[in-house]
Amino acid sequence: MRITPTRSLLHAAPHALMLAFVPFVLLLATAPSFAADPVTPALPGWDQLAPAQRELLIAPIRERWNSQPEDRQRMLDHAKRWQQMTPEQRQRARHGMKRWEHMDPEQREQMRALFAKMRTLDEPGRKALKAQWRAMTPEQRAAWVKANPAPRGEPGTPLN
Repeated sequence: MRITPTRSLLHAAPHALMLAFVPFVLLLATAPSFAADPVTPALPGWDQLAPAQRELLIAPIRERWNSQPEDRQRMLDHAKRWQQMTPEQRQRARHGMKRWEHMDPEQREQMRALFAKMRTLDEPGRKALKAQWRAMTPEQRAAWVKANPAPRGEPGTPLN
């Protein structure tokens, strides 16, 4: 993965990417129906949705909330952070989430390790590590990850 100066750490950081999870699920829940039928008329705003439509959108979130009480605070924190993001930040978060979904397990492990290390550095240190990372070969990156593993179970670090 290449981190360019025009991309924020949000693109490369799994933790930051998870900020968009709750609204992203809502978007995914409705996206297939829009993509499948290009002549579908525009749907109404939230307040104009029928109760059954609202329930359809909320049900997955309710199920996750009820089945994973240990994740409730994290879910709530993510939703709060999402609300504080600008539309551009939300778009970058969605893009980053898609990139994360398409990474293989080795790439995800690299990003976890890189992100964990980045969190410990000041801005000049992060810039230096980004430059170093870009210059590494795949073998060098694997060795770096082995020497700098991401802590397992770190709050906000996705495990999948």
